[in-house]
Amino acid sequence: MRAEVLKGHLDALLMATLAGGPRHGYAIKEALRAGSGGRFDLPTGTIYPALHRLERAGLIRGSWSVVNGRRRRSYQLTATGRRALTRERSSWREFSAAVSALLGEAPWPAPA
Repeated sequence: MRAEVLKGHLDALLMATLAGGPRHGYAIKEALRAGSGGRFDLPTGTIYPALHRLERAGLIRGSWSVVNGRRRRSYQLTATGRRALTRERSSWREFSAAVSALLGEAPWPAPA
């Protein structure tokens, strides 16, 4: 799936991958891919700028570590990010229910 299809939802999806605990950038990318059954196989050029934007907004916090001699940056949700993710999930449930009601298989109500 193309990155532009996810526009407006990418930040929430990235935060959701961090809800279970810290992950490094590539693990976040893989969590998106695996969690979507391969549909969200996004390029790093999409993932990392979004992570940096979330970090600047104070929704996630990044830290450097060295693993097997290589530096890597891990990210975790901040308290502000957890609250934002809760709001995003609520908003998504409302939005998806409305879209499902309109696009579902049931016929539209007849005008009165």
